[in-house]
Amino acid sequence: MTPPYRAQWESADLVAEFLAGRDAATDPLWRASGAEHLAEYARWASHLCGCACLQMALGARGRDILPIHAVRRGVQARGGYVEQPDGGIRGLVYAGAVDWLAAQGIPARIVLDLAAEDIPALLAPGALFIASVHGAIRWPDRDPPARGGHLVLVFGVAADGALRFHNPSGDTPASRVDARLAPRDFDRFFAGRGILLV
Repeated sequence: MTPPYRAQWESADLVAEFLAGRDAATDPLWRASGAEHLAEYARWASHLCGCACLQMALGARGRDILPIHAVRRGVQARGGYVEQPDGGIRGLVYAGAVDWLAAQGIPARIVLDLAAEDIPALLAPGALFIASVHGAIRWPDRDPPARGGHLVLVFGVAADGALRFHNPSGDTPASRVDARLAPRDFDRFFAGRGILLV
């Protein structure tokens, strides 16, 4: 089953504009995020790829999909995000996310030192993998400047062996929902780590 899709901004059709510099505070759907006010929404929007993946995981398990800021607050309370003195935000911290998933009754574990070609073997029926990739994975014909820094939800393998994933910051429908990349191409963006939900 393909998990329901969630973007890290509420207006998925505006992601390309947000990536190009549009102020997240102009998102007309921001109230659906569960943010207490517009400034909170705008501050956090670019940091919530992991929470969008967790929303999709909830949906895949037949659970109610909580607003993204409800997920964020729950994960943050378990150390999954750290607000730094200079105003920066560190996270998603995997251990906090795994702890939050456990509280939802969803077993998960951190996986390190993994090659993309190893991911299909992890995807037993119903399993999901939140993978650390570079955000440039939305443009698979380009070489990324680094690996990691962004999270996508890998949920299956196509008949041709391509990894199937949802990207919370895909800038086109094709790069957002059920995007597909061969493991060798996925590997160019993949940091070799993530969270396995079993």
